[in-house]
Amino acid sequence: MKIAVAYENGNVFQHFGKTEHFKVYEVEDNKVVSSEVLDSNGAGHGALAGLLADQAVDVLICGGIGGGAQATLAEAGVELCAGAQGDADQAVEAYLKGELVSTGANCDHHDHEEGHSCGGSCGGCGGRAPITGRNVGKTCRVHYRGTFNDGSQFDSSYDRGEPLEFICGAGQMIRGFDAAVAEMEQGQILDVHLMPEEAYGMADPNAVFTIEIAQLPGSEELEAGQQVYLSNQYGQPFPVKVTAKDETTITFDANHEMAGKELNFRIELVEVK
Repeated sequence: MKIAVAYENGNVFQHFGKTEHFKVYEVEDNKVVSSEVLDSNGAGHGALAGLLADQAVDVLICGGIGGGAQATLAEAGVELCAGAQGDADQAVEAYLKGELVSTGANCDHHDHEEGHSCGGSCGGCGGRAPITGRNVGKTCRVHYRGTFNDGSQFDSSYDRGEPLEFICGAGQMIRGFDAAVAEMEQGQILDVHLMPEEAYGMADPNAVFTIEIAQLPGSEELEAGQQVYLSNQYGQPFPVKVTAKDETTITFDANHEMAGKELNFRIELVEVK
């Protein structure tokens, strides 16, 4: 398995369409066995996706990326994990542990085509300032409770009886959660309200796709509303939701179930290591 990270000076580069270097990690038995830094040799997301495909890369970890680039990567058979920040090596380790959450496409400014710049206004891309604060780079343990705007709870570490542990600012958490913890003091309890751009991003229409039922054995048994896993060309599973089905076709949505939602968190910083 190969994982590529949009790379600059040891960190995850935040502007996919302008990536000049990738750090490519060779992984065996879920552990990194070697790595090398490659020049991109191209400009624009089409050339970059082609380079990754030529290198037989299975997964791309990056910061900001647009919907067009995401679609191009999907066509090339490259799994995307977007919205990562901080140290590249730590981001890969977090991915291998299942702790790195992808925001999907998180920039809608023309997918950063050649010659384009966000001018610093685009959420999730190179113009977004890095997370700063006393806890960035440190291992933090937090208890939290997550709710929607109607007050209904979607997650709680209190219910599990175990604090969540992560490296602050390493891209292991959604950006708004990370940014909140970055400035907290040990023992502090903080309430935060996150817009989608600071959470799981907006839903990407390119992540909704329709295929012929005859091309997917077993899909004839599926029903709208079901959550299932499909496999990409490398056999890697990814979750989708069945959104529609007729006699000949079935439609899936690969967006994160939290995409487009405003989220509320009560965060208690238990420990900083």
